[in-house]
Amino acid sequence: MPFVRFVANNARWIAGGFLLTFFSAFGQTFFISLSAGDIRAEYGLSHGQFGGLYMLATLASALTLPWLGRIVDRYGAARVTMIIVPLLALGAVGMAFSVHIATLVVVIYVLRLFGQGMMTQNALTATGRWFAANRGRAVSLVTLGHNAGEALFPFAFVALAAALGWRNAWLAGAAILILVALPLISILTAREREPLSDPPDTRAVAPRDWSRAEVMRDPLFWVLLTGVLAPAFIGTTIFFHQVYLVELRGWSLPVFASSFAVMSVTTICFVLIAGALIDRFSATALLPIFLVPLSLACLALGLLEAQWSAFLFMALLGVSYGFSSTLFGALWPEIYGTRELGAIRAVIVAMMVFGTAVGPGLTGALIDIGVAYPAQIVVMGFYCAVVAVIMTMASRRLLKRREAHLLANAG
Repeated sequence: MPFVRFVANNARWIAGGFLLTFFSAFGQTFFISLSAGDIRAEYGLSHGQFGGLYMLATLASALTLPWLGRIVDRYGAARVTMIIVPLLALGAVGMAFSVHIATLVVVIYVLRLFGQGMMTQNALTATGRWFAANRGRAVSLVTLGHNAGEALFPFAFVALAAALGWRNAWLAGAAILILVALPLISILTAREREPLSDPPDTRAVAPRDWSRAEVMRDPLFWVLLTGVLAPAFIGTTIFFHQVYLVELRGWSLPVFASSFAVMSVTTICFVLIAGALIDRFSATALLPIFLVPLSLACLALGLLEAQWSAFLFMALLGVSYGFSSTLFGALWPEIYGTRELGAIRAVIVAMMVFGTAVGPGLTGALIDIGVAYPAQIVVMGFYCAVVAVIMTMASRRLLKRREAHLLANAG
């Protein structure tokens, strides 16, 4: 199906998923960190103390997600939206009025759980169910909501905070969630899409639906996680210590910050490219290649000392981010089906959140005991290279398992 006609025919579902990922920004680290300076000043927290509180709240949200995330298997996207958007708005209100550290931890927990966790969970689970043959294309468009949020919300929040104060800016965010996000997403996702027109024998359709318990016992699931979780872990870790890296290299921080634009452009381009490739070859077939750019990115950043290497790193990171974000949405329904997709994805997202919480602390501890940070980045690059080989073997194993299952059913 031509791209324009596909978008036109499925605009309501793609727009609904896009807005879910777009408004998940209120619970993402990049958005909450915009208030970090004000929070530390008002609560009397050091950088380390605030980082510790943030990690505690994030880990708590990761532990909650496997349990809460199962509701997307029981209720449709619209009903789940009616639950999670008001709770995310409540978190924004709590940030505006919180005056105690204990309350702050709870507020961050709510923002992380219902923003980064459940909004993204609802979007990708619904999209995985709504589409089969064109799942890669649909997921790629829905995940662009994250990029749009990263582009628009920081500027808007900083402007509001300058005019109204940072607490009132959070109140404005809560109002936007209730008055704009909630009705729009609810209307767009009110009607479920059945992929009836998709061919039943497509490679995007799992041979059978797995239960979450079965998935947790599948050795290949754990092998896949060693690769699928790597981009989020590595990206978050490097960005968390970016100022330290710039100081080590003697680079200009504004020039380094400008390199993020390169990452944004390449991410968006390769999100769309990955969606088309997944629809043509399957998500499983792309497993061997999505970590190769990330491996090269880490090696470039760790070994090269010229400032231009930051732009090379960001370009390669964007390629890997583009592939992995689309792959993350399309792979699991392709392998394990859609019956308990929400419960399965909840476990994966929880592990991803856990990794992004632990990564900065682990590398920081290694820095404190004298392990050179560039050397750590090089190790990350070699890790990705090794895991890329493992993903190649896992891909072949998955394809053989699929063929064996189809032959057994045919017989």
